[in-house]
Amino acid sequence: MRKKASSRYMLAVVMLLPLLVYAMLRSFDSLDRTVAAPTGHFYLVSIVSALAMAMAIIVGVAGVRLRNVKVTFAALAYISLAEVFLLHGLATPGFLMHASNLPTLAAQISIVLAVTWLWLSSLSSDQVVIRVLSQHNKRLVPIWTLLLGVACMLLFHNHHFMNMEILTGNGFKWSATGFTFVLAGWAMRRYWQAYHAWRSPMQIAMVYSAGLLIVSQFIMVTGEVWRLSWWIYHITLLISVMFTLVGIRYQYAARDTFGESLLHLFRANPREWIQTCLSPSVRSLIMTTETRDPYTAGHNYRVALYALRLGERMGLNTEELRAIALGGIVHDVGKLQVPDAILNKPGRLTALERSIIEEHPTSGYNLCKRIGFMTEELTVIRSHHERWDGTGYPDRLKQDKIPLLARITAVADVYDALTSSRSYRKAMSHEEALAIIEAERGVHFDPSCVDAWLQLAKEDAEFFGQMSGSDRELQLIKGQ
Repeated sequence: MRKKASSRYMLAVVMLLPLLVYAMLRSFDSLDRTVAAPTGHFYLVSIVSALAMAMAIIVGVAGVRLRNVKVTFAALAYISLAEVFLLHGLATPGFLMHASNLPTLAAQISIVLAVTWLWLSSLSSDQVVIRVLSQHNKRLVPIWTLLLGVACMLLFHNHHFMNMEILTGNGFKWSATGFTFVLAGWAMRRYWQAYHAWRSPMQIAMVYSAGLLIVSQFIMVTGEVWRLSWWIYHITLLISVMFTLVGIRYQYAARDTFGESLLHLFRANPREWIQTCLSPSVRSLIMTTETRDPYTAGHNYRVALYALRLGERMGLNTEELRAIALGGIVHDVGKLQVPDAILNKPGRLTALERSIIEEHPTSGYNLCKRIGFMTEELTVIRSHHERWDGTGYPDRLKQDKIPLLARITAVADVYDALTSSRSYRKAMSHEEALAIIEAERGVHFDPSCVDAWLQLAKEDAEFFGQMSGSDRELQLIKGQ
């Protein structure tokens, strides 16, 4: 409760401080002087917007590499804000063009586009619109940046369209304001809830950032151009961008400099990617899951490595390997919702207890869809207990209705469970586990996955021997 109150206090300070300064200046004409500085506005706004756009593009690329749609959409929000606000700066009267409504409307459009992407970033990743957009995750940043750039160029050279009455009247201004308040408020609420569940730096940064967009919108539509109070909204927009950049930096670069962390994202080896690019919130999930179930210490990481190796053997591409690695390493996170008495029960489970355990894939899916996991990772989390013959859980999927990445992870999961000690039995040998997996070919497991696994065991016995020494790498991934 104390942390929640502290967060509310900080949010109030972040939003109210610029509003109080604005109100004070507006109340006293002697303070709210006219600062007509078109030269400063042209150069300062244009340069800062260009730099902010470059940083947002870098974050967008990072979002693609991290396979986190929330990061990608947040980047698109601030690419939109910076790119269209760059048009606002370049359209300053007296430099590249004569006086027009373009500067005012460009500023308004930039905020509207930004809050739209922020709202999308706050939605769960299983929503239809998010699933559709995430299918094009690698192309979203370049395509949107290019399209927006072309639109800005067209508006710059055809600014007379901005003189239409529908755009210059109060109706458009206040409609845009209502739209901004609703979508930014929605995003704030969703990120606020997520922050108090996960304590993620990015989530609280997004709350502050969305709040400052609301403040900026209010000041922009109520302020008087060139007054000192009017300049405040330019500053709040810049701070809004900085909050997001700093939040993402602390989310994904807790142990390195920002530059080093960006370099990590471009490692080609998915194993290195696992070790260096998991966010603190995901690392916390792994550690919390395994702390509650000591018999599965290291299980998540080993399953991820086994699934990676099998995926490589079956010809998965790099993005699929990244997805199976991230999905595999949190595949059992839903067990956080299972009571300790059931999770660590040494004897046979009752039918009721078994049904509670079998809810963990759905629980894990519901947890991870809220923090930006993409569809492929979510299928691993939800479907790794489905069986080839359709008798698995939670959805009773059958054969190729089970996503391929989940079928691969199922083999890795069972093999590691068989070769690890549990409270109710000792670990089996490698040969015993292989025999069970082979016997379940076409029953529990996809036959092609079993064939590839058995072939892998013949061709790369060294890999299975090395896995017994994976504890050192496990410490790396946990950040210890």
